Amino acid sequence: MSCEKALEQYIEATNTHEFSNVKNMIDDNAVYWFTNKTCVTLNEIQEYFEASWDLVKDEVYSLTDINWIAVDENSATCIYTYHWEGFIDGKFVSGKGRGTNVFVKISNDVWKIAHEHLST
Repeated sequence: MSCEKALEQYIEATNTHEFSNVKNMIDDNAVYWFTNKTCVTLNEIQEYFEASWDLVKDEVYSLTDINWIAVDENSATCIYTYHWEGFIDGKFVSGKGRGTNVFVKISNDVWKIAHEHLST
């Protein structure tokens, strides 16, 4: 699998709203930086994702303007604009921000996220 396909699968997993699907795409030592929090364990990352899914009902998450700024045989980094939309307290809401993902190659067919940075 390519790093591009890994990113695509990560977004698909995120939109299932089931962290067990997302967890498979994240390296055990990953660090996530969000606008309001840093998560350094899988449990912290899971809590953040699940709190977001609880807040924004029926959220759909997507990426545009994806630019792979560094790719080699064992790592890959992309930057992008992220978009989200869903319902908070029954009202439709949406937003966007900037993101960075760093992937590491675990084996011939497996890429995992070592770092994600999302900011508004």
